[in-house]
Amino acid sequence: MADPYPANEADASRPSAKSTTKSLLDRVLSLVRREPEDREGIKAILDAAHGRHLLDAESYAMIKGALAVSERTVGDIMVPRSRMDLLDITQPLPALLSTIIGTAHSRFPVYEDDRDNIIGILLAKDLLRCMLDPAIEVRALLRPAVFIPETKRLNVLLHDFRASRNHLAVVIDEHGGIAGLVSMEDVLEQIVGDIEDEFDEDDETTIFAEGETQWRVQATTDIDKFNEALGSNLPDDEYDTVGGWLGGQLGRIPRRGDHAERDGLRIEVVRADARRALWLRVKRLPPPDPGHNAASDTE
Repeated sequence: MADPYPANEADASRPSAKSTTKSLLDRVLSLVRREPEDREGIKAILDAAHGRHLLDAESYAMIKGALAVSERTVGDIMVPRSRMDLLDITQPLPALLSTIIGTAHSRFPVYEDDRDNIIGILLAKDLLRCMLDPAIEVRALLRPAVFIPETKRLNVLLHDFRASRNHLAVVIDEHGGIAGLVSMEDVLEQIVGDIEDEFDEDDETTIFAEGETQWRVQATTDIDKFNEALGSNLPDDEYDTVGGWLGGQLGRIPRRGDHAERDGLRIEVVRADARRALWLRVKRLPPPDPGHNAASDTE
């Protein structure tokens, strides 16, 4: 019996649903099987995944940060020698404590006679033993210092930190001199961004006094709040935060050690990641000497 509903020519030329599904599946599989040939290919896949909302912004940034770590060296992120906070082994304990409290670090390279002669690393918590037993010498509390070259890649350094359980390394240049300092936290922040510390516990408080003339300030502090607390007059017409204003003054993303002066204040970056400044140290500068200015005017 003939088909009562014969297919017309258009239906005959139209692909079946089964063949269409198979074609789409082949295209998807071909995309999946296509492996990136280099890092740029990997980044392109990540960009596409993020653009299609398959990766959230935080995961996207972390994966890209992990890739970047394998391409960067210690010299790219280290604290330079001129900005290292060191302890002098010949100083009395009260002087050492003053430096430790003022800088708020947990680990310090210790030198003897010359800043290039680093003899060990002191953990701030180890000084508690001196409080319990004044007879203990600070020298006995020192831990061995780890020295690494500027050219060491960050992914290798991170592996070494984890294997040795060290958190701090002294960087040396090609001539064997001290070039800088790098910590595990510095490396991790290249991947995950800011790592919260004890100053991050209070979401409302962003300005912390460290003395009568010194403060530790979150870079995200509103300029209005900063001006009110410190009696300054930072402009807020272009920027909302102190970190944003500082970046505008520098003309780039602030890095650790960068600073600017305004309204009798020195504003210095003490912590930053690859995207922004995180923590600032603000010091009130002493007033200029009127006598010095007068002498200069008469010259």
